[in-house]
Amino acid sequence: MEREMNFWDLCVVCGRAIGRGCAALWRLLAHMLRLSWRYWWLVLALVFLAVAVALYHTREANITFKMNAVAFVNGASLPQFEQAFAPLRSSRSIPDDAAILPFIKERHVQAFQTFRVVDCRHDGVADFVDFKRKSSPKDTLNVQMQDRLCPQFRIKSRDLKKLPEVEQALLDFLNANEALQQSFATYRRNLEAEVAFNHAQALKLDSLTSAYYFAGTVPVQPAAYSGNGVNFYGDRRIHLFLEEIYKQQQHLQQGDYRLQLATAPVVLENHFVADPKPVNGRRQCVALLFLLGWVAGCLLAEVIDKRKAIIAWLKA
Repeated sequence: MEREMNFWDLCVVCGRAIGRGCAALWRLLAHMLRLSWRYWWLVLALVFLAVAVALYHTREANITFKMNAVAFVNGASLPQFEQAFAPLRSSRSIPDDAAILPFIKERHVQAFQTFRVVDCRHDGVADFVDFKRKSSPKDTLNVQMQDRLCPQFRIKSRDLKKLPEVEQALLDFLNANEALQQSFATYRRNLEAEVAFNHAQALKLDSLTSAYYFAGTVPVQPAAYSGNGVNFYGDRRIHLFLEEIYKQQQHLQQGDYRLQLATAPVVLENHFVADPKPVNGRRQCVALLFLLGWVAGCLLAEVIDKRKAIIAWLKA
């Protein structure tokens, strides 16, 4: 009959398991240190080889950077954009006449990805890019913007001079997509009508304000002195339209900015810029390959140390 385990027993079992794991790890490290001391020439040779590979891999011309930009999607939805962007992850789906294809085949650029842009203040301004992909579409605090995305690719330091060509080729490839072009055509027509309507409403509001304040006739009613230098004529209430004018001006500015960007299905709000932290930094690569070289040297030393037992097992 199985005995129920309470929380204290569970903690004891977990503690014993962790202790046994730490003891096994310590014995493994001690054994690797003994092998390193016994076969130092072999381990040291592999470590030197690994460090040399790391230094060669992280030479200045081979440093790889992540390039990021914020793309404004005019009219199309984000799933449509990602569907048009998907062929960039594999050269097999890209048409032969695409300008971006040679850069991908020659591995000047690689690792194409997209990340969502998050708006924290709900003001239509991009606050940060969710590179860790932790934001949820259902999050009401960190809202994913529906008209912006962050495309990313990797490029080596020696190919940075080709970045303007890569950027233009990428935009040409995306803007040639038929689904994006159809959505953009509808969006452009609706946006032009909206901007024209906003300007007409602003003129009407300005005309109403001018007529009310400057062209209106003073009603022939007894004046009432308020005592602070202001006269009120009857029941007429002076209401400034400043708040309405400011709101309308904000709509005008937003509409004009969107219309200025609506020159193609996909435009960049900023050019691609490099992440200051390289993908293959020298310190982390040297440390990682140093560790791998030491482990590989210990494994090879273990094989040499147990060669007689291995040969006997193979002959058995």
